[in-house]
Formats: sequence, C-alpha cells, structure tokens
Amino acid sequence: MRIGLLTEGGYPYVTGEARLWCDRLVRGLDRHEFDVFALSRSVHQEEQGWIELPPQVHRVRTAPLWTAEDDGVVYGRRTKRRFTQHWGELAAAVCAEGDAATDRFANALYGLADLEREEGGLARALRSEAAVDALEKACRAPGAPRAARQARVADLLTVTGLIERTLRPLSLDWYEEVEGGLGAVDLCHAASGGAAALPGLLAKHFFGVPLLVTEYGVQLRAHYLGAAAALSAPARALLAGFHGRLATEVYRQAALITPGNTHARRWQERCGADKTKLRTVYPGMEVSRFAEVGESTELADPDTLVWVGRIEPSKDLIALLHAFAEIRKEEPKAHLRIVGAPADGPEAATYLAHCKTLAAQLFPDEAAGVHAVGDNPVSFEEIGGPEVPELADAYAAGCVVVLSSVVEGFPISLVEAMFCGRATVSTDVGAVVEVIGGTGLVVPPRNPRALADACLALLQDTERRDRLGAAARARALELFTVDQNIAAFRGIYLEIVSRHPVRRDALDESGEPQPFAVPAEVFVPGGWTGSAREEQSGPSWAVDAGEPATGPAEEPAAGAAPADGDAPVGVGAAGEAE
Repeated sequence: MRIGLLTEGGYPYVTGEARLWCDRLVRGLDRHEFDVFALSRSVHQEEQGWIELPPQVHRVRTAPLWTAEDDGVVYGRRTKRRFTQHWGELAAAVCAEGDAATDRFANALYGLADLEREEGGLARALRSEAAVDALEKACRAPGAPRAARQARVADLLTVTGLIERTLRPLSLDWYEEVEGGLGAVDLCHAASGGAAALPGLLAKHFFGVPLLVTEYGVQLRAHYLGAAAALSAPARALLAGFHGRLATEVYRQAALITPGNTHARRWQERCGADKTKLRTVYPGMEVSRFAEVGESTELADPDTLVWVGRIEPSKDLIALLHAFAEIRKEEPKAHLRIVGAPADGPEAATYLAHCKTLAAQLFPDEAAGVHAVGDNPVSFEEIGGPEVPELADAYAAGCVVVLSSVVEGFPISLVEAMFCGRATVSTDVGAVVEVIGGTGLVVPPRNPRALADACLALLQDTERRDRLGAAARARALELFTVDQNIAAFRGIYLEIVSRHPVRRDALDESGEPQPFAVPAEVFVPGGWTGSAREEQSGPSWAVDAGEPATGPAEEPAAGAAPADGDAPVGVGAAGEAE
C-alpha cells in the first residue's frame, strides 16, 4: 500500500524529533511505498539536509513552518466576508466550552480549508487586521473565559501570529488526487499531533483517506510546557484553547491513535480521544549496541552509581547530588558518574555550571584535589571521551543507574539501562512506573532522602541488585525492541485499510474510467480472501488509481494489533536518545 508519512520538524531531516523512529519504521516496512510530507521548523534544519532514504521512499515533499508564502491573492468583499465568518467561528470556539464548541471549531477549520482550496489567499488573510479584530471580538463576547477577556492588543497579535503559523499547512498544494498528492495515498500516518496531523485531516476531509496518529510525546502537553514562561496568562489561555480544540479534532477524525505509553494515553483521553481507537505501541529501540554489556559476565563496579542523559533543569541533578551526599555518609567508597552534555541553549549550560559548583561545595575534598586522580566521588563526563567512548560504556561503568527527573515522557535512559541488565532507581514521573514494571525501585520526585535510601538498598544488596537487573533486561527485550514496534505497525496498517478503504475509480493509461477493473468484493463490508475459501476471513485492500486489484494484501504478522483497544499491540521505534 502507499503510505503518506506526515512529519513536523523531523524525518527526513538530519536533525529533529522522531527521525530515528520514522527511519526504522520505513526501513522495516519495506513492502509498502512511502510518500513523505515534511514540515520544517527552521532554515537551519533545512540547511542540514536529509538523512539517506531507503528505496521504499518514493518521493518527499517539504514545506516550511518558519515562514509563510504569500500567493498574492487579495480577497474581494464577498470572499473577505466568507473568511471573516469562518475565522470568527474558529476564534469563538477557542473561547468557548462544551461539545458544541468542538463541532463549531471543526466546521470553521474545514471552512477555512475549503476557502483556501477555492480562492487561495488564506496566509495573507490570517495575518490581517481583520483576523486580529475577529479574535478580539470573540474574547470580548459574553461567556468568554476571564483570561480571554483580559487579553490586550499585544496578546491578540501574538496569539493570532502563532495560530497562523500552526495553520500554514492549510495553504499547501499537497491536496491533490494525483501522484505525489495526499489524495493518492491509501493511509496517512502522522508522526505527531498538531501541525503534522493537519494535512491528514484535510486528506480525510477532501478525499476520505484514513488517518493514523502516533504520539510518543503529546503535542498538546509540549505546547502547555513550552508557553509557560514566554507568554502572558491570557495568551497562554487562548493558545491552550486552540491547541486543545485542534487535538480533539485530530483524535476524533483519526481511524486509530497509537500513544507510546499510558502517560500519553491519559492526555489523549482527556482531550476526547475515543478509548476504542487507542492502541498503546511502546517506543522501540535498537538493542544491538547494548547487547555486549547486557550479556557480559563481568561484574560492574559495586560502588558506582551512574546517571545518563541531557543535563537540564527538568532532570533535577540538584536533588541527585544532595541524595549522593547522604549516600556517602553510609558508603564512603561510593562514586557518582554523571554522563551527559547540556541540552541546547544558555539555560542548560548555566544549569550544568551550577551543578558542578554544588558538587564542589558538597564534596570539598574533590575541589581541593585531596582525592587521587580517578577517585573523585562525583565526576561529570561526556560520551565520546577516553573514559566513556560509547553510550553502552556509560551503563557498564556502574552497578546501579539512577534517574532523578521531575518531568519525563518516555524514559529512554531507563530502557537503555534495562537492555544492559542494570538495576535502576527512578523518580515516579511520566511513564517510569509503566516502563520499569516492578524491575527497579521507584521513589517520589524532589525527595533526596528517598532517592538516597533506594540507592543504598541496592548498593548494599548484591543479590537483589543482580536479580532486578536480569528481570529488567528480560522485560526490555520483550517490550521495547524495534522488531516489536514494526510488527505492531504492520498489523495496524492492514487493519486500517481493511476497515477504511479509499474508494477510487480505476483509470486506464489514457485516464479513462475502467468500470470493471475493481473486483466487486472490495465493496463488501468486512474481510474477504479471494480464492482462499478455506479461511474464514482475510484482509481486503484499497485499490489505487490506475492500478487494478491483483491480490490480497500481506497477512498480518506477529504483533499485529488486537481488536481490544485497551491492550498494547507491541513496542515501538520512536524513542531515541540521539
């Protein structure tokens, strides 16, 4: 089948989100054809270029989210009135509550899409004074929330600009029913919600193409966290209303939704996602580079704790350093190796410097050079250095891996530690408990004393530590490998196209209809098997324009999604530490 893979700020670019997951998915499903529709986030990302693409990627179409293209269309009086009506309805829905507002938002969104397809000029209209005036009118209307009523002109300008940026996919030329257009694919697979899923909504609206949405990090949550410090309270409230309405519409129109864990699933359910559409597909990771450490019979250093990750405030290394100070009181030989580098931005670099200063204060002998070289109680290291040449070497350096975060989505470092057969101590955030599943110790976040007690319990009990490490490795190999994820999506793809086939007229080489090219069985509800009558049921398939049906699609492999929407269907390939 032909898959339209929808991405934002990631694949096929060298940098960005979910690029490794997308690449593994595409390479693993080599019996399908992929058309990639990618939204870029910056000129720098585009200058970095693409990764090497496999042959099953037939074409790539890109568009920038960081700049808007003006087609030069200026609305006349009638068209302007039509735009004002749809945009005003969308703004009113953002400022309203209830199910009626959900339908109102959807009708306005598709009204704007239809207007752009028929007339053009939407990008200019969304940046016009009329758009700001309509948003202000919605904020001042009776029943609008208090935060919206407090919005000032500067807030309205900011919110209108950010909404226009998100809605830029409405103005793209991707919505065609020809080769290279979204109307020619059998299934749209959005690698995230938000702007990436918008082309999928329009493909369903214009052509009936089914939409699959995968979220390993919920876009709505990311918008909430990202806007917390940069915007005023009224602006945050308005943007939260917009992104919440958009998320609800994406979930409502999706044929299936695949969260990466229960934490993401709860966000989706609160935004109105139908539980019967949800299939948990755990992120899958490449296990081969951790195999040597996981299978090694060499004993790890029994006195060393290891922390691995990006150094930033959400990782709460401050609490970890205070916890380690308590650990040293009972275990003077203990060491803590912090392996990682600061995340992008000056804030992360400042935080790293603060952590090093605190370590020097808590362990003054280290700062004074009392310890021998290599015997410092706390060390800050980076992967690629002489002591830690590879990522797996970081986990091999100690007997216990610690995660001290206060905010976490899917804990990549924990899964890597599990592949390496290491016992873990983690804070109860994000999907940690779901990932660990009883194979490690979990403590409350922001509690150095509890973190210290859990680490001491494992440092002082070799048998328990080894038992938990072996159980952790077995769990990771069962749930979190790339192969499991690919098998799950192979089954999901077949399930969606069998239940939601795209109806198209078959055409000959000259473009004339071929009335008898599509077997009648394609239009029979449910599955069918062609000549294989000995089986009770089988998958049907969608027929692409100009390609008469020749046989049934491939059979679902092991790991295909079960009918029960509450059960996980395998494991993923979306989480990556790179």
